[in-house]
Amino acid sequence: MAYHPYYSPFRRRMILLIILASLLPIMFLAFAWSSHFQSSYSEKTIAHAESLVEQHRQNVDIFLRQCLSELQIIADLAGQEMLRDGEVLEDLLTILQTRSQDVFVDIGVVSSDGRQVAYAGPLQLDGADYSEAEWFRQAMNRQSYISDVFSGLRGSPHFIVADHRVWGGREFVVRATIDFATFNDLIDDISLGHTGLAYIVDRAGTLQVHARRMEFTPDPRELLEIISENVGSAAGIERTAGVVSTIRKSPGTGKDVLFVVAPLKDGDWLLVFQQEADDAFAALKTARILALSGILLTAFAVGAMAFVLSGRMVRMLQKIDKEKETMNEQVIKAGKLASLGELAAGIGHEINNPVAIMMEEAGWVEDILADGIQTEQDKAEIKRALAQIRTQGRRCREITHKLLTFARKREPSHSDVDLSALVREMVELSLQRARFANVEIVQDLAENLPPLYVSYSELQQVALNLINNALDAMEEKGGVLTLSTIRQGDNLVLSVEDTGHGIPKTNLNRIFDPFFTTKPVGKGTGLGLSICYGIIQKMGGKLEVASRVGHGSKFTVSLPIRAKRPEEDEG
Repeated sequence: MAYHPYYSPFRRRMILLIILASLLPIMFLAFAWSSHFQSSYSEKTIAHAESLVEQHRQNVDIFLRQCLSELQIIADLAGQEMLRDGEVLEDLLTILQTRSQDVFVDIGVVSSDGRQVAYAGPLQLDGADYSEAEWFRQAMNRQSYISDVFSGLRGSPHFIVADHRVWGGREFVVRATIDFATFNDLIDDISLGHTGLAYIVDRAGTLQVHARRMEFTPDPRELLEIISENVGSAAGIERTAGVVSTIRKSPGTGKDVLFVVAPLKDGDWLLVFQQEADDAFAALKTARILALSGILLTAFAVGAMAFVLSGRMVRMLQKIDKEKETMNEQVIKAGKLASLGELAAGIGHEINNPVAIMMEEAGWVEDILADGIQTEQDKAEIKRALAQIRTQGRRCREITHKLLTFARKREPSHSDVDLSALVREMVELSLQRARFANVEIVQDLAENLPPLYVSYSELQQVALNLINNALDAMEEKGGVLTLSTIRQGDNLVLSVEDTGHGIPKTNLNRIFDPFFTTKPVGKGTGLGLSICYGIIQKMGGKLEVASRVGHGSKFTVSLPIRAKRPEEDEG
């Protein structure tokens, strides 16, 4: 259905308001839910990673302490026997391997000068010199020691657990090599998502395990910085029982990475779990996509509903406006009939004069005919009387024609209207009433004004209503009614000014209201000025009033000059 251009902006605003009113609460709730869900989900994801790391940290610590405890128990039980008999050492290694499921690779006793004095294991390390080994120097200065991973004499990654002993007044270090693959498996099963992995590094950044799928190893200084930000200082890492986490940008890929770091081996090692943030929070991203999809679908549904509802609303408004226009037309017609009623007395008197003349002349002709036409003078008198009858008949016809022209039912179609000519025509209809009211009509009408493209009959009614109201205001004492037309810019202005009793200020703001009147009951309907105001507004003009009590009133009609024709509008 095609809509009048007047309704298009209204419909667009209605659609926009419906969409905004429907979607803003949804978007607000979605934003609030998203923020809460993001915060909650992020906390839970990080907490899960921290819990996993903490669990494995405890497992690794327990493993290392268990290995050291097993070695200490064997050293306590065997004592110096470990130095005397190689078979005893072999038996002890078998016991250790049985108890720990082959975690121990070999076992040996090293004297204080770094020389291995007893050995049991798969390698030929009898008499090996460890005096320059870092682990040996550390073990000699401590009661017990667990080394970092190193290659050493065997040329493959491994680490040892060592226990410092004093036998027979001499110092010894009982050492055992731990199976690296078993230790590595403790860490390698920490895996989350597609990119999550765990590894152990020492303070120098050296890997202590083989980490699969690892694209880069962070600088240990960066890891220490992460911890120091959370526990106060890097030096205090061994004193924290928990784990710390942060999200940093990967120098290798430029992506955000979640790091979870926990201390091991009294802070000498760092258990690190890392996972790309996009992978860690993949479910959050999926939830966002689903939420956005839901909002978009809702927006589409709301937009479609707004489109349909606005269409129905506009059609209802069009129907109401058409009914309103019909009612307005009926009111205008009623106002026109009221104006005709006010003109009736004057029009009757106006017609009565020529009728009386015609009857007088007709009687004179009858008298001449009764006596017979005897002279040429009688013929001339009859011709004169007939000419007078014809003249007065023409005058009656003109009066009735003007009255019928005003009263005739016409559709409010637009045409070119000469404002000054229209005012003159309305003045002629009102002359007789003005004479009865002792009102002098002064016309100051401009010539050669551009035409107005308006409804002729409706503008007639405005002019006649204003003239009748002015005559009503002066019917008691008479006065002067001044009518003027003039061009002002792109407007034509009609002024109707009287010298009547004027309008009180308290009534000036109400005179255009329907059914408001100051006339006696039965004299006025209160619709005249309201109708005039509505007609002028519909024409795109303005109707204004200025009045002083005791001095009169001036009504001013301003109408825009329209140059367009219907065929131009269609083009």
